[in-house]
Amino acid sequence: MIVTDTHTHLYSEAFDEDRDEMIKRAMDEGVSRFFIPAIDSTYTKSMLKLEEAYPNNMFLMMGLHPTHVKENYLEELSHVEDMLNSHKFYAVGEIGIDLYWDKSTLENQKKAFRDQIKLAKQHKLPIVIHCREAFDEIFEVLELERDNDLFGIFHCFTGNIAQAHKAISYNMKLGIGGVVTFKNGKIDQFLNQIDLKHIVLETDAPYLSPVPYRGKRNESFYIMQVLDILATVYGESIETIAKITTQNSKEVFNV
Repeated sequence: MIVTDTHTHLYSEAFDEDRDEMIKRAMDEGVSRFFIPAIDSTYTKSMLKLEEAYPNNMFLMMGLHPTHVKENYLEELSHVEDMLNSHKFYAVGEIGIDLYWDKSTLENQKKAFRDQIKLAKQHKLPIVIHCREAFDEIFEVLELERDNDLFGIFHCFTGNIAQAHKAISYNMKLGIGGVVTFKNGKIDQFLNQIDLKHIVLETDAPYLSPVPYRGKRNESFYIMQVLDILATVYGESIETIAKITTQNSKEVFNV
């Protein structure tokens, strides 16, 4: 069984003490494909080092995270562009809009988001979207960029069924992670109405640990909890869910 974690920050400082052991735990369970989102330029070296250590398992993205759209965001976007021109990446991400932490940067976040969508199209790459308290703003930008070259993943999807269908209409898969195990997560209540062909698995490690690990550091091994819930929601075996979601990830990332 091959399991794909489409969103995991394995270079995070949270794993500095036991990174290799943590990755081995995941691999021992069949989690062998790890897609690594970027945050900003300060993490690029760590990401490349991770890829070098696990060349057959780590698939890097490049992008500027919306919470890191600061005064120097144009320099950061230049870094993203330079890296896309000089190294192999599998997506532009994670990018998007986050209005939970700072609403004052909204206009710059929207500009950074749209500029990076254009970069993704130039390189024929998918985008991986971060959305927090910003569905309307995200959809507004996606509508401006809607065409056949727009595709990707709506990372950590936490919306309602109408927002799910709208995200899918922009050629996005829904990234489902630990939130599906939360009692107040709500997405498990309608997820079986969304065809499995639109779903990919993720952890967002070290964040958003699933039950029963909630409140602790997340890791890619815990994707098995997400897999178990989806098997129940869809009435399928975990092997079937793993196979379909991995195939979906291959369609997005072309690997």
